[in-house]
Amino acid sequence: MHRRTFTRTIVAAALATTLAAAAGCSDDADDKSASGGSQTLEKITYLTSFGNFGRDSYAYVAKEKGYFKDAGFDVEIKPGNGSGENVKSIVGGQAQFTPIDLTGGLLAAGGAGGAPKLTGFTAVAAIQQRTMAAIMSLEGYGISAPKDLEGKTLADTPGSVVRNLFPTYAKLANVDATKVKFQNGNPQTLFGTLAQHQVDGIGQFVVGKPTIENIAKGKTAVLLPYSDYLQDLYGNVLITSSQYAKDNPEKVKKFTGALLKGLQDSITNPDEAGTILKKYVATADPKSAAAELTLMAPFVRSEASGVPVGALDNQRVARSIAILQGSGQIPAGLTPEQVITFDLVPNA
Repeated sequence: MHRRTFTRTIVAAALATTLAAAAGCSDDADDKSASGGSQTLEKITYLTSFGNFGRDSYAYVAKEKGYFKDAGFDVEIKPGNGSGENVKSIVGGQAQFTPIDLTGGLLAAGGAGGAPKLTGFTAVAAIQQRTMAAIMSLEGYGISAPKDLEGKTLADTPGSVVRNLFPTYAKLANVDATKVKFQNGNPQTLFGTLAQHQVDGIGQFVVGKPTIENIAKGKTAVLLPYSDYLQDLYGNVLITSSQYAKDNPEKVKKFTGALLKGLQDSITNPDEAGTILKKYVATADPKSAAAELTLMAPFVRSEASGVPVGALDNQRVARSIAILQGSGQIPAGLTPEQVITFDLVPNA
């Protein structure tokens, strides 16, 4: 296949540089704080990945079931605004933990588009083993294949991974990215904007399918998943600030464990998770939330046997970096260890 040949070419060209530059560099720090039952819970602000959709229910499940409390945390959950803005909130100290799309993190750390390289954050666990990024449209809007995107108008939040990764996706899918127009949107209005046909498509995760079909009543969603062309990319990963990870490694592990426990519960029992989400978010639709989690389950559980939930593989991340470098989105020099603290990754 042409695109496979192209992908192999850009990976081969950049992978050697990436792996040669990659050198394990982890900071050891002892967490001397006690975790006795009488200790006051540490207040933590957690941002969801994007709004309060079903795909983020697992944080509310961990809170409702006391997993965060058992780990020593009093967690306030707030809606996030996509990978770009969430990274800024972590670096700026407005939140301590949030999931972002790993590719978005690599683009930010690598200085995509000539932007200043964003540092000060680190990933500590995977949420999804494959990217869920996609372009979403509806039947009758004239989009059924990647090439149909040319001449169309799409909406997405500034800094979202779908938007930032689009040039790489377009190159691999043989789409002229200069013929596709993006306009700004926000998490709360994107679905409505698409349902009202104010735009031809939106940047969205594949798990948003039941939500848009519920809003667009009677119309079937059309999805163009990025994973069709970018199969090595991870989906969301949990990040914290580099300083917090350095100073509190044991706390990071405890928080991660609590969150992943909520994640496993959510994909095992999506109906329960949807009900819990509704308890905390009055506007949530439990059925749509459960449907999103059902679609998300195979992305969380790796197809490769023996890979635990939350795991991150250095070589896969290196290949992802190579793809972004080979397509010209980030310059050479970025290594997996600059974005991920592998010592804190579950089962690392």
